[in-house]
This record gives sequence, structure tokens and C-alpha cells, in this order.
Amino acid sequence: MLDFDSAGALLRTALPLPLRRGKVRDVYDLGETLAIVSTDRISAFDYVLPVGIPDKGRILTSLSRFWFDFLSVPHHLLSLEVPAELAVDAAAAKALAGRTMVVRKAEVVPFECVVRGYLEGSGLREYQQSQSVCGIGLPTGLRQCDALPEPIFTPATKAEEGHDENVSFETMVAAVGTATAERLRELSLRIYREAAERAAAAGLIIADTKFEFGFEGDRLILVDEVLTPDSSRFWPADSYAPGRSQPSYDKQFVREWLMHQSGWDRNSPPPPLPAEIVAKTREKYLEAHHRITGEEVLSTEH
Repeated sequence: MLDFDSAGALLRTALPLPLRRGKVRDVYDLGETLAIVSTDRISAFDYVLPVGIPDKGRILTSLSRFWFDFLSVPHHLLSLEVPAELAVDAAAAKALAGRTMVVRKAEVVPFECVVRGYLEGSGLREYQQSQSVCGIGLPTGLRQCDALPEPIFTPATKAEEGHDENVSFETMVAAVGTATAERLRELSLRIYREAAERAAAAGLIIADTKFEFGFEGDRLILVDEVLTPDSSRFWPADSYAPGRSQPSYDKQFVREWLMHQSGWDRNSPPPPLPAEIVAKTREKYLEAHHRITGEEVLSTEH
């Protein structure tokens, strides 16, 4: 069963297989592998919003596929074909096309591997209180959205519910061991630098991003999504100006509407996004995808 909203956004799948439902993804156990279905759900401030962004799941899947192919790191992606094990009819298979990844199973590391090249979001708030981020001291006088002297690795706990919590590298070491933590830091910083160089050629700044890794046996591989507007801040380079918030090609646009225009108290169920906010968010995600990949995303059909 597939549930769509009135704008055609896929909000929910319910197929006859073992299921783990995340904020955005529905993950089905196929036995030897997993099928990850990226819906069009969008979350903000730890809530899943009541309306979706049409084509968002396809955008995230296509952009992740691009980065998995581009980056020089082992990863979990096997195929973008809708697997026969989902046992769906032709109409459902068409709706799931482009938003389904068949992936290797992995034992996921219980930390978000965050890399920051610029000072914004929770990093900015922490810096304003302590002049450091996750225990890493930074120069005095940095402004909102300033470039950091060099990218920093700032892990966060992975919360099933509620907000991820920034932690120190030493906290990660205590949980996963020195060798694994150092490998995660090295991989995350290398991937960020590779991606930032590619994005810069497209006129985009990757301000920060988060990665997830898992173990396939003894091998550490990149899992989940990678370098999408859901997991990263993308800023247009031609309008970058530190000291203020930046225009962005990510869900910050939704956060700004919720914070400043919706009247929402952030403690009760969130309001539906107006049609113009939905449309503009879709445009921003599509623009990020096109600028990075040079490719188009097929529209939703169901």
C-alpha cells in the first residue's frame, strides 16, 4: 500500500515485509539485503511534517547515487532497481522507481559523522557559548557562516526520537574505540573535501554535512544517504556573505518558515506547509540536484 497526499507526494509505504520506518525512509528487509524507499516526507525540529515535498525521495536517491559513484569510498549501494521481493504491482513499481535503493546490510555505527566547513546551526550556537564546537577550540571573533580555518569533525549521537546531540571526539572513542573513531574522522574529512571541491565547480558551497557508516564484516562502508539537501547545507557561492544566514538549497527554507512565519510553538504537532512553501522547497532541492549532477529528476507519477 502506498499513501500519497493531495499534491502527489508519497508519504507512506506499507508492504508485506519486515519494515523499519524512519523520519523519511521506509526500510524493508529482503533477507540478504535491504530495500530503502525514500518517501517524500520531510522533517524539521524532530517532527515529520504533515505534508510532503513531491519528488523529494527521488531527488535524494538520485543525488546519493551520484555521490556514491563519485566518491572514492566503499559504500552500501547495490542497485536502484525496484526488487522483485517487494512483490508490488506495475503501478506501485512505477511509483517506487527512482526512490528505491537495494543496499548491503551493515552494522551501523551509532554516531552521525558531521563535518563542518562553516559556522552555522548548532555549531554556531555552541561557539557563541564556549568558543568551541564539540570540544574543538576555534578562533575568536568568528561570525555566523564564517569559513572555519579548516573543516572539523564533530560527531553526534544518533537519536531514534528527538534531537541528535553533539559530542566530543573522545566520547566517540570511548564508545567505538580509538582505531574506528580515527578511521571515521579520516574518512569523513576526506569525503567532505572531495565533495566540496566538486560542488565548488558547480558554484555551490557545502557548509556542513553528516555521514553515516556501518561495518560489513570488518569493512567500514558509507551507508544511508549522502550529501543531499536533507543531510547538508548547500549555499550558492555567488551570494555568499558571512555575518548573516545564507540563501540555501536545502530544508533550511522550511525551518525558516516554521520559525518565523507559521506561528508554530515547536511543542505541538506542526502545521501543514502552504502550497507555495512546498513548491519552493521542491524547486530548491531540484536546483541543488541539477547543479551538482547536471541531470534531471523524473517527476512523480502514480
